[in-house]
Amino acid sequence: MTGTIATTPAAGLSRLSLNQKTTNRWTLPEAIDGCVRAGLGSIGVWREPLADIGLDRAKALIDDAGLRVSSLCRGGFLTALDDFSFESSLDENGRAIEEAATLGADCLVMVVGGLPPGSRDLPTARARVAEGIGRLVPVAAEHGVRLALEPMHPIFTADRGVLATLGEALDLAEPYPAEQVGVVVDSFHVWWDPQLEAQVARAAGRIASFQVCDWITPLPADTLLSRGMMGDGHIDFRHHLELVTAAGYDGDIEVEIFNADVWAADPDDVVATMKQRYLDVVVGP
Repeated sequence: MTGTIATTPAAGLSRLSLNQKTTNRWTLPEAIDGCVRAGLGSIGVWREPLADIGLDRAKALIDDAGLRVSSLCRGGFLTALDDFSFESSLDENGRAIEEAATLGADCLVMVVGGLPPGSRDLPTARARVAEGIGRLVPVAAEHGVRLALEPMHPIFTADRGVLATLGEALDLAEPYPAEQVGVVVDSFHVWWDPQLEAQVARAAGRIASFQVCDWITPLPADTLLSRGMMGDGHIDFRHHLELVTAAGYDGDIEVEIFNADVWAADPDDVVATMKQRYLDVVVGP
C-alpha cells in the first residue's frame, strides 16, 4: 500500500463502489490500491481476504486510503437444524458484526443460507432464519451495525438463500427498526420479480445496499459464476436505479460480479470497464 490518500472521485463516480469479488485476484491491499488508482471512494469488503491480513491492518489501510466501506460480505447461513451448528453460526455472525463495526461498514450483508444437507423442508429452514435474525439483531444494534438481508434468485434457494424474493426479505425485516435490519436490492437476484416495483417502493427507508451486475445467457455450468458486466446481459439498470432512488436510497452503488472470465482478466482493466459501464448503463446516458 502506497499510503496515497484517495482523491475526490471523478464526476459521476462518487457513488460507485468496487465489491472485492469483482476483482477476485486482488488481495484486500491490492483492491484498496486499485480503488485509489481508479479514483473510487468506496469498497465492498469480503471477510476471507479481510482475515488474510487482519482486521486492524485492514482498517488502517482503508482509513489511510480515504475509502468508505459500502458493505461487509458476508454474514448469514442460519438454516442449520441441529443446535450445535446453529449456535456456531450465531457465534460466527457475532464476529462478523464486530468486524463490520470496526470497519465502519454501511451494512453486514446477510446471505441467509440454503437447505441443510438432506433436508427438503423449506418452511423450517425459513423459520430457522427468522429465529437467527431475532437473536442477532440485539448484538448488531449494540455495535451500531445494520443487518442487510439479501434475497437471492430462486436458482440458489437450495444451496445459498431460502429468501427468494424482496417481499420475503421485507417480511423478515419489518418487525425491526429500519436502521437495524434492512434489505439488499441486488439487480442480479431481483430483476425477474414481477412484484419488483411494488416491493422496492415498500422498502422505502429500509434499503441498506444497492448492488449491480448483469444476468447473462446462456448460463455457465456453475450458475454462481453467471454474473456479467453491466450491459452484457438483460437487466434494465436505469429502471432499477430510478426505483431505489424513488424509495429514498442515496447510498453507494456496488458492483459485485462473479464471473470466471472477469476474474481472469487484468483487474485494472476490469475496473476501467466497470467505471465506463456504470456511467453508460447504470446512471446514464
